[in-house]
Amino acid sequence: MHPHDSILIISGTNRPDSSTLRVARRVERHYADAGIPANLLNLEELGTEVFKPEAYAAKPPAFEAVQQRVLDSAGLHVVLPEYNGSFPGVLKYFIDLLRFPESFDRKPVAFVGVTSGTWGALRAVEQMQMVFAHRHAHVYPERVFISDVARKFPPDGALTDAALDDRLSQQVRGFAQFCGLFARRR
Repeated sequence: MHPHDSILIISGTNRPDSSTLRVARRVERHYADAGIPANLLNLEELGTEVFKPEAYAAKPPAFEAVQQRVLDSAGLHVVLPEYNGSFPGVLKYFIDLLRFPESFDRKPVAFVGVTSGTWGALRAVEQMQMVFAHRHAHVYPERVFISDVARKFPPDGALTDAALDDRLSQQVRGFAQFCGLFARRR
């Protein structure tokens, strides 16, 4: 497989056992069902050494591997929660550590917003789109917003909303096409 033939799914929080991670795993399953290579980056996996002040100047060796996963991906599928009316600080910090400009320059990116509230993390996604646009990413226009996420994606994994699951599946297939992966696989 060519290194740029897979999607990197980013679970945009380091909160343990998060609803965001459950949704990201569902997105990953949809890629598998579509036969599109994808892998998951869970921000819980960032080591504590990444949070030392010197990490800005000298990236820890473990982070270099994460950096390479971003560079090697055909596109980024970001699943992010809304915390206090915005995206999580750890997601922005992660972005700040990535190399500029090459990490997102002309890189396709898709968004899924999750929240326990009513609006499905609309604010968080729109704010994050501005960050990615500033970094010259190509934003996929079909976003998915998930409200009341704990009810729709309970810890037992029993998805309760078939229409929502279908929207996620359609987004996955559309984003893979946006990234040019279907054309490359023929």
